[in-house]
Amino acid sequence: MFKIPGGQRPSRPALRVACCALALSACSAALAIEEDVERENLARIADEIAHVRALVAAAAAKAPTGQRVKFRYDWLQRDLQLIEVGIQQHADAPRQPRPVPALRGDYRQ
Repeated sequence: MFKIPGGQRPSRPALRVACCALALSACSAALAIEEDVERENLARIADEIAHVRALVAAAAAKAPTGQRVKFRYDWLQRDLQLIEVGIQQHADAPRQPRPVPALRGDYRQ
């Protein structure tokens, strides 16, 4: 059994609180890791979209001019830019703190 320096054993409620605090800190660390992974994935997607935008610009520059029905590269560029901006806004958003229930603080009876 766990003992406090001085020979005293912690009470069961104190052990429960300690276990809950440990579990909460482990969950917080796991969530932070998941958020970092998501940000990395979004950065990769934004990078790929930037490459696609360059391809679209090159294709637009070489597009034939005498067609009856033209592909609207400008519309595609605008949509890709909107997607890029949305990803960037999400990635740059500050991490919002989550509400945590108040601790009792007094463990004496």
